[in-house]
Amino acid sequence: MSTIAEDFLLEGQVLHTLLTDLSAADWTRPTTFKNWTINKVVQHLHGTDLAAKLALTDPDQFLAMKQDASKTSAFMNPTLEGEALLARWFSELQDLSTLLGKLAPDARVPWFGPDMGVKMFGTARQMETWAHGQAVFDELGQTRVDSDRIQNIVVIGVKTYGWTFVNRKQTPPGPAPYVELTAPSGAVWSFNDFSEDNFVEGSAVDFCHVVTQVRNVADVDLTLYGDAAHEWMNIAQCFAGPPEAPPAPGSRLPRA
Repeated sequence: MSTIAEDFLLEGQVLHTLLTDLSAADWTRPTTFKNWTINKVVQHLHGTDLAAKLALTDPDQFLAMKQDASKTSAFMNPTLEGEALLARWFSELQDLSTLLGKLAPDARVPWFGPDMGVKMFGTARQMETWAHGQAVFDELGQTRVDSDRIQNIVVIGVKTYGWTFVNRKQTPPGPAPYVELTAPSGAVWSFNDFSEDNFVEGSAVDFCHVVTQVRNVADVDLTLYGDAAHEWMNIAQCFAGPPEAPPAPGSRLPRA
């Protein structure tokens, strides 16, 4: 688990660096993600990291919290703001990364959706940090320099093809599309059986933007061919929880 844990930590460090120089006013700026302020984005990440730590260290207590909506809301919505929030969030993230690095990758962890293996669980924490972090980069008009560690997010995106439909009580429209993506380094990553009639092709970063619902598929550089590819990318959701509608075209883009 050391690699996934390190990738999660590095994702947190990138966002931490961006947040370090914010003014008090900056923390109250609304992002294009559901109009959440930057404070709210980081509060959400902090709350879910705390829940993840509880799930790993005390599964029974986590399940009890999960069954009580009021406790879940209190746990998942910390009230710290600004610099105090930044310090506590990053400290807890570092602790969570250390904890993840010590666990067997095939151990099972309870969560708000189905139970997960620790490896996928760690990837999910990296994915959420990356995806919500994008809203902050967009609001501040900053361009993130991605690395090939986003391959972890690509994998979770590819693996949740079926989940996207089952979560909506729909039958997948066919076999999972062939996926061929260009990594930030220029490497080419491919997944699923090759097909000339059913495929997704393009930028790995843009694929991650779509499956995490950071961008609408109309706003990215992906080529789609075949009904299954189009249907999937128009509702793709690689994160747990009830079905979420992707953002409308043009609604989640960087500020000028």
